[in-house]
Amino acid sequence: MATAMKGYYSDVWQALGRAMPDRTAIVAPDERISYRRFTDAAGSLARHLTERGLGPGDGLGILLYNRPEYLVAFYAGFATGIAPTPINYRFRPAEVAGLLNDSSAGALLYPASLADVVAEAVLLCAIRPALIEIDDVGAGTGPVLAGATSYVDVIATPGRLPETPPPGGELRLYTGGTTGRPKAVLWGAEDILDVQLYSIYDSVGVRPPTDMTQAVGIALSPETPRVVSLPLAPFMHGTALFTSINTLILGGTVVVTSSPRLDADDAVRLSIEEGVTRLIVAGDAIALPLAAAAEQAGITRLGRVSSAISSGMRFGDVAKRRLHDLGLTSIIDLLASTEGGPFAVNVTTSVEDVPGTFRLMPGAVVLDEQQEEVQHTVGARGILAFRGTLPRGYLGDEEKTRATFPELRGVRHVVPGDWVRVLPEGAVELLGRGSAVVNTGGEKVYPVEVEEALLTHASVADAVVFGMPDARFGEVVTAVVVPAPGATVDTEQLRDHVGARLAGYKKPRNVFVRESLERTPHGKVDMLRLKESVAAELTVD
Repeated sequence: MATAMKGYYSDVWQALGRAMPDRTAIVAPDERISYRRFTDAAGSLARHLTERGLGPGDGLGILLYNRPEYLVAFYAGFATGIAPTPINYRFRPAEVAGLLNDSSAGALLYPASLADVVAEAVLLCAIRPALIEIDDVGAGTGPVLAGATSYVDVIATPGRLPETPPPGGELRLYTGGTTGRPKAVLWGAEDILDVQLYSIYDSVGVRPPTDMTQAVGIALSPETPRVVSLPLAPFMHGTALFTSINTLILGGTVVVTSSPRLDADDAVRLSIEEGVTRLIVAGDAIALPLAAAAEQAGITRLGRVSSAISSGMRFGDVAKRRLHDLGLTSIIDLLASTEGGPFAVNVTTSVEDVPGTFRLMPGAVVLDEQQEEVQHTVGARGILAFRGTLPRGYLGDEEKTRATFPELRGVRHVVPGDWVRVLPEGAVELLGRGSAVVNTGGEKVYPVEVEEALLTHASVADAVVFGMPDARFGEVVTAVVVPAPGATVDTEQLRDHVGARLAGYKKPRNVFVRESLERTPHGKVDMLRLKESVAAELTVD
């Protein structure tokens, strides 16, 4: 049997830039970027970064929403061994600075609209990163921040990419919730394409190539379905990012909205006008407003869109049925994590298929409490794990790496914490995550971080944070607080207090006040009883 191709994303993109230079790689509201321009821009950015002393081991912070520059930054980073490091563009300055410091970011790419956040963040950095500013406000007068370089100026000066990346390159993907405070998952640059190869080519019904010549031939072949992807979930989420860069491996086109917010009407328009074939959504949080916009416009078929993919967030039956009614013939609901996988997938092809069933992916197993495999035992309850090509671990945290990536029977696994019940024929029923992570609209929130922010307010003596069910976002952040002696809690003021310190999605949607959390002598809270009382209060409201 032929061995699948080994290589780097940037190697394939360079080959495609030579073989089909004029084919459109990226569509944005005000420009269309060919594979040649994509490569040229990456070369210019790579030149700029290396001239400022960045190389393998250094991080390139990307504080940006879905724009062409995001993909260019990944291209330049992969090609030079500089680690692309996405940062949530909703973060507040202290959060941004924390990730810049943690990732040893030597440079930061950001939009002018976030200049205020960046200005505060760099003051908190141990070493000030080189700043590259994108004019997304139409100022046309140069960078807002002193000392920053205009992205337009960067790409105006040509540069040349290395023929192949130097060893040691990596991708640093930060994850929150399941690991406590955000930690960077380190993916070796040489492993990423290997991990994705099967899903890239299986999605278009083609056998994976064995070498670069075959990869280019597949992209050029008129028999290969032309993929046009519209990522509506942010690139900072792995599914949107990988699905998009995988599209570019196939010689397809990525359509970006160049907006930090979802405009469902515009998404519908783009889907039809640009001949989009694949949507990347964040479960119900995007699928429901998208379907509503199409229905309200009297649209019965969403152009050429045939598939939608979502991962790791609530994707309910109602949303799936509505998308199928708009002509989609494949809805892929993945259970995956930044640390590896995918573990299981639920694919529906029509309204009649819904709700569908999650089935284990190749390489996925179910482990019982003794870490024995039980995926073939119907009715068994266990925790999902995956064995195969995995990340190197967490940046700077060997203890957490050993816990999340244990070696079992001589094979390295990843065990993020999702519990399931084994069903017949390789299916599983999701039971939930053992940790207290709150997954709200695809964003993971670590409760302790929010609790600490609440406790910095003078009126709060004690606090606990958790998720409560929500029809659109899956869960919403909910807090229960105890007033300090003699104090009165103003819940709206308290929410604003948290919002000034943490990203907006971490701000509690609901705040409830109690005389006591009735903690046990060990400091534990009866979460089941507390959630029941909160649910009852929400129902009354």
